[in-house]
Amino acid sequence: GPGPTCVLGIDLGTTSVKAALVTGTERGLALAQSCSRETRAHSDSLEAAPQGMEQDVQKIIRALNECLAALPQQQLQRVTHIGISGQMHGVVFWKSDKGCKWSESGTGPAFEPDKVSHLVTWQDGRCSPTFLSSLPLPQSHVSLATGFGCATVYWYLKNSPDFLKAYDAAGTIQDYVVAMLCDLKKPLMSVQNAASWGYFNCRNKSWNTDILKKSGFPVHLLPEVGDPGSIAGRTTCAWHGIPKGAKVGIALGDFQCSVYSCLSERTDAVLNISTSAQLTISMPLGFQPPEAPDPSSAVTYFPYFSGDYLAVAASLNGGNVLAMFVGMVAQWTQELGLQVQESAIYPRIIQAALAQKHSKLSVHPTIFGERHLPEQLASVTSIGASELSLGHVTRALCRGIVENLCSMLPVQHLEEMGVRRILGSGSALARNEVLRQEVERIFPFPVVYGKDVDAAVGAAMVM
Repeated sequence: GPGPTCVLGIDLGTTSVKAALVTGTERGLALAQSCSRETRAHSDSLEAAPQGMEQDVQKIIRALNECLAALPQQQLQRVTHIGISGQMHGVVFWKSDKGCKWSESGTGPAFEPDKVSHLVTWQDGRCSPTFLSSLPLPQSHVSLATGFGCATVYWYLKNSPDFLKAYDAAGTIQDYVVAMLCDLKKPLMSVQNAASWGYFNCRNKSWNTDILKKSGFPVHLLPEVGDPGSIAGRTTCAWHGIPKGAKVGIALGDFQCSVYSCLSERTDAVLNISTSAQLTISMPLGFQPPEAPDPSSAVTYFPYFSGDYLAVAASLNGGNVLAMFVGMVAQWTQELGLQVQESAIYPRIIQAALAQKHSKLSVHPTIFGERHLPEQLASVTSIGASELSLGHVTRALCRGIVENLCSMLPVQHLEEMGVRRILGSGSALARNEVLRQEVERIFPFPVVYGKDVDAAVGAAMVM
């Protein structure tokens, strides 16, 4: 026979794109094939440098096309459903009738971006606390922060209004891909992504249109909103061999899909340390977030699936802090006239820290601030003459990353919520034994690393 049908899961991440083919088996869903490609899409922001953080959509879609071209054609031809997740909060603008161009590739029709802006990512820092405080107060349970889609639109409205006139549609990068595949005239966005943009009321599932209109916000750019897990449309072309007419799900948040891929028990907490870091627990059935946010709270409530919510301590400081540290060491050695590749530094600092079981050195690693404390910087204290080795500093830095996350959602609260174990995941945790040791030292629960978080697989599972 032709073989079992497949679901394609796609995740459009901060640094890479991943595609996963999932098939049904007697034991449940199984990963048949996967492929990932680094996007190398970082692009300088002309308007908002140096705080701007933008990515070239052409390069993201090129990486996506490369991923799909690398998957087995025979299995792509059996795809009936496509689930797509991606980086939340960010915004990309496009012209609805000229968003992409379809052309023949080696593996069948594929699309390339046409009249599309850069993606302003979740890491963008152009909206200062002063600018954010000048904006109208949202009617939402989520505090507004820099990098949120609606905040970025307000920034353009004030600083570069002509920029917005060139476009009539906007969404996250994953919303853009769904719109292109299904030829949607008006973008469709899930509640998950809408909540991450700000000015969205999760209780009545609607934008704060009245508040936005009064301040001159271009509300025509806001996508329509639907429930996560629903179908956005069907592919209007065969795409890399995937049949025309395959069902495409409404785009999802990468965070929710990551959690969905591994969370099986409500008594599990998910600890993910990759570029950033998150500690997550399920809220009880029927939970509704408060009407208004507590701006000083480190915990955010994320819409999940089937009306459920996740309580999330989402730190902006994770593996990116270690990457900055490695970059600093590389820069220092270069200034001393030596050449050491960053890829060679990472394993050496880990080895040095493994030899140094304890350190009195204290590193507060919030070099990127936190959403609830945007102006907070990093600090190092308790510096003694015997605590200056690379091993001491790396050990203290890893401990600081975990302690910072734990301070946002304390152990006592996890115990009160009935947490019985922690599922540890993410690239930084997988690569770094010192981080794993610190997780096990700080949290009094069994930690399981076997279940890896995978947003692409999660996006496929939802379908």
